[in-house]
Amino acid sequence: MDKTRIITRIFIVAALFDLIVGAALLLFQSQLFAAYGVTAPNHPGYVQFPAELLLIFGLMFWRIAKNPIANRHMIPYGIMLKVVYCSVVFGHWATNGMPDTWKPFAFGDLLFLVLFVWAYRETAPTLKRVS
Repeated sequence: MDKTRIITRIFIVAALFDLIVGAALLLFQSQLFAAYGVTAPNHPGYVQFPAELLLIFGLMFWRIAKNPIANRHMIPYGIMLKVVYCSVVFGHWATNGMPDTWKPFAFGDLLFLVLFVWAYRETAPTLKRVS
């Protein structure tokens, strides 16, 4: 399988991951917090906004998957999203503690982070030597 196909599949999985998590948080936040024993924020907007951002990023990852080379310029935004989420979760986990609910997502995003960096490098244009 060529690298472009692998990159396409990575971004399809990333899109589905963020779309599903974003939709679940948007539609079922009360049930999810109750199921995991996490205290819900005092206003649903604190969850709705990041959930909707995940939906936007999911759509962006879907767009990247359609043509990773032409849409390479969007990959750094995905890298930044994954860096930010991982740094928040792992940072709080190491210092103040973090509910277990968020930890699996951080490990998933850490994997996506590594894969996105790889994809970004692999889609870089090659320079031709001028003789």
